[in-house]
Amino acid sequence: MQITLDPILASDAEEIVDIFNYYTENSFAAYTERPISYDMFEAFFYSTRGYPSVTARDENETVIGFGLLRPFSSISTFSHTAELTLFLKEGYTGQGIGRLILSYLEEKGRDAGITSILASISSLNESSLRFHLHNGFTECGCFKGIGRKKGVTFDVVYCQKMI
Repeated sequence: MQITLDPILASDAEEIVDIFNYYTENSFAAYTERPISYDMFEAFFYSTRGYPSVTARDENETVIGFGLLRPFSSISTFSHTAELTLFLKEGYTGQGIGRLILSYLEEKGRDAGITSILASISSLNESSLRFHLHNGFTECGCFKGIGRKKGVTFDVVYCQKMI
């Protein structure tokens, strides 16, 4: 499969929101309980301005995944630390696409002065935990029982990768 990586554009909103909403409705990968609207994308995307973002497209130019770094904190002391968001379209996991997205974000992040990437992962999202640990992240801590979705309580695991 031919994969193209390009920065996220405003015109990617619907495809990105659809990918994200799949995980909202069908898993614990997205913390939201209800699908987000396309309008919410603009506010979210604005909050990541100045940080790397990327879409992965197949040979038909369909967005099959996306990733972005966003500020960990608005306090300048933490300006070299970013938090990761990365989602793949259903059916595209396990093919190396996530690794391509992560590598792109690491490279662009280093260029922007980022030295540390954090990931917040639901304890019920075992595939994401495996992905992060296999790609150089280390588990740093766990907040017990702080999430509740669909009547199920879960932990939030924090992982970190120095770049």
